[in-house]
Amino acid sequence: MTAAPTPEILAAFEAAKGFMPTDEGLALYAAAQEAGRLGLPLLEVGTYCGRSTILLADAARRAGVTALTVDHHRGSEEQQPGWEYHDPETVDPELGVMDTLPAFRRTLHRAGLEEHVVALVGRSPQIAALWRAPLGLVFVDGGHTDEHATADYEGWAPHVADGGLLVVHDVFPDPVDEFTGQAPYRLWLRALGSGAFTEVSATGSLRVLRRTGTGV
Repeated sequence: MTAAPTPEILAAFEAAKGFMPTDEGLALYAAAQEAGRLGLPLLEVGTYCGRSTILLADAARRAGVTALTVDHHRGSEEQQPGWEYHDPETVDPELGVMDTLPAFRRTLHRAGLEEHVVALVGRSPQIAALWRAPLGLVFVDGGHTDEHATADYEGWAPHVADGGLLVVHDVFPDPVDEFTGQAPYRLWLRALGSGAFTEVSATGSLRVLRRTGTGV
């Protein structure tokens, strides 16, 4: 039976910078706990300040596996200056560019989860090109352009192990509801149409799919 996060972990999640609502976070946590039973690492694309990483890391800790998180920490398109989701506190005062890595490290430290996470700092396609191991879960929550979403899917979905989970965030089927682009929605459609993945659950804009076939 899947357990909920402890009140301390949930409080750390809710206190961290980020945009994922609690109901979606709980769905992600449940997926991570299930995937952790495969005994394989859990990977997310799109760290930002570590809000969702807290949940993946705690689920990984419980399962005795490692959480991996991939981000260049310079912010995605909608987080740049002048955009609605820009946070001036994430700007490096010396360089004048976004740097969410310090906030991410503080988030993990406060939650007591540093030893359960490996941060992969760099561009997702570059890191994916070097990756060779199977993964129990891939959580795609990176850039919202078609270029970036497609690269994340093509780079990481092939590594989801048989029975493992592909989780996609910010899936908005109705253009009226979307706020940064429908690329994740198109990614989700591609995954379903590939025959490699079957949807398990939907919570808000979060979709959980299980690998049930080959290919991507």
